[in-house]
Amino acid sequence: MLVLLSLLPILSIFFFLVILRWPAKKGMLYSFIITVLIAFFGWQMGVIEIAAASFKGVMTALEVGVIVFGAVLLLNMMKVSGAVDTIRSSFTSISPDRRVQAIIVAWLFGTFLEGAAGWGAPATIVGPLLIALGFPALAAVIIALMLQSTPVSYGAVGTPILVGVNTSLENQPVVNEHLSSGGIELSTFIFDVGAQVSIFHAMVGLFIPLFMSAMLTRFFGKNKSFMEGLAVWPFAIFAGLAFVVPYSLTANFLGPEFPSLIGGLVGMVIVIPLARKGFLMPKETFEFQSQDKWPESWFSDIKSEAAASRNISMMKAWLPYVLVALLLVVTRIEALGLKAIVSAWQVTFDDILGTGITHSLSPLMIPGVVFILVAVATGFLHNVDFKSMGSAFKVSWKTILSAMAALIVSVPLVQVFINSGINEAGYESMPLVLAHAAATLFGDGWPLVAPAIGALGAFAAGSNTVSNMMFGLFQFGVADQINVSPLVIVSLQAVGGAAGNMICVHNVVAASAAVGLIGKEGSIIAKLLIPTAFYIIFAGAIGYVWINGVSFNVGSLIIAAILITIISGILYSYKNLRENKEML
Repeated sequence: MLVLLSLLPILSIFFFLVILRWPAKKGMLYSFIITVLIAFFGWQMGVIEIAAASFKGVMTALEVGVIVFGAVLLLNMMKVSGAVDTIRSSFTSISPDRRVQAIIVAWLFGTFLEGAAGWGAPATIVGPLLIALGFPALAAVIIALMLQSTPVSYGAVGTPILVGVNTSLENQPVVNEHLSSGGIELSTFIFDVGAQVSIFHAMVGLFIPLFMSAMLTRFFGKNKSFMEGLAVWPFAIFAGLAFVVPYSLTANFLGPEFPSLIGGLVGMVIVIPLARKGFLMPKETFEFQSQDKWPESWFSDIKSEAAASRNISMMKAWLPYVLVALLLVVTRIEALGLKAIVSAWQVTFDDILGTGITHSLSPLMIPGVVFILVAVATGFLHNVDFKSMGSAFKVSWKTILSAMAALIVSVPLVQVFINSGINEAGYESMPLVLAHAAATLFGDGWPLVAPAIGALGAFAAGSNTVSNMMFGLFQFGVADQINVSPLVIVSLQAVGGAAGNMICVHNVVAASAAVGLIGKEGSIIAKLLIPTAFYIIFAGAIGYVWINGVSFNVGSLIIAAILITIISGILYSYKNLRENKEML
């Protein structure tokens, strides 16, 4: 009964948003009410505890709101200055093919931003940028959210590993006993987890650019075909390798702080110049149909109230994004000294309402603050008049007001769900009840489902870091019980936690708001279930084979089935291209 009740908050979200396709502000409100009722009657969680958890959620929602506002403001400021037009032409000059543009902007530029900022911030930057390039808003947000996978484990300079996993395992008897028996320090174990995570991510993430392309052509192409997306496989796999190779090498030799940063940067340096020279470019160009043929659901609600009146040089056009990346990096690397200064201002809520629930934040460390500062600086650097700057602020403010209606109930729901362990009944929290049930059900097959537990945590909490905190110790304990490597199982937890960011509600709400798609969250989550399922199933199968070896086992069969499906799709796309040429 507890397991069924624990499932209800998650099932209600899927029912209202994905099946009924309600807007998030309505669906999440009903889901929040259901979660509160379950916590109160099922877990005997007190009104004070529910209020404290909800307050923590509201504070987190406000932080997310700052990120969305900053991202949208930066885009609108660049629109009125003419910078967006220049950037659009720069990507068009690389290739007019929308598949190529999506891979370069989301996979390479987006992963670099994820390494610097985390918090789901890259999707709020990449989505609006794709719209500026001429993508449908619905396509832009789906592609932008897909990047919230492979690089996420090393977001915000390694926070999900260094803080998430470390906090979960630190000073725990079962962990100390296991590590001391092998003569291993916890710091060494954390480093090894970061290295192992990169290997699993590299194997799965290699195919994410190809998946982006296939999703783009299947849902937004004239022919509604996955095959058109798979046809660009040489470039997609090349872009995948250009990121995951330096990414994995960095994790294994330098540690978990910089894999996504370095992987994204090296990838851009390698891929963009070669793409300009036509290297591995598709022979047939994929373009969207004219906008008059787009369904209404594809369009953004954001309207620019001022038009660009002049041209901006390429260097000045890209300067705002360069400043964003630079400021995010220098304020998050302790050795540079600025992090201590910026994070000195702390707002802390200790023991909220006497419940033991706490919340703290460093306002100046919120990525949205960097976006806002750079947006204002862009207005002056690009000589935007005050009327146009005011217009950019006005449009951005309207966008964030729409987003907050959904965020203000979504994040409190998550906090009640997570903090349900504070109760009079003596039950574990709802996420842990679900995790224990899964462990009992799967037993030795646990490596197959370990990533799904990580994804569940991220879906609920909206954070790979929190998912690792929530389930890291649990995953270690299950590995110890079934006598398999805790290193592998904890790594699979972190990989799944990263994949779950694609569909976590507050990321979807924030990214949707940034592109002006409030109310379409259910449709977005439904489509993103495809790459999310691919990620956690593939990672689980790889983990199973990593532990049990390559043989005639379920992990090997799943891997073979996935690779055969991908290769068959690529071959079929070639066959279609050949037949089309013959017809022409």
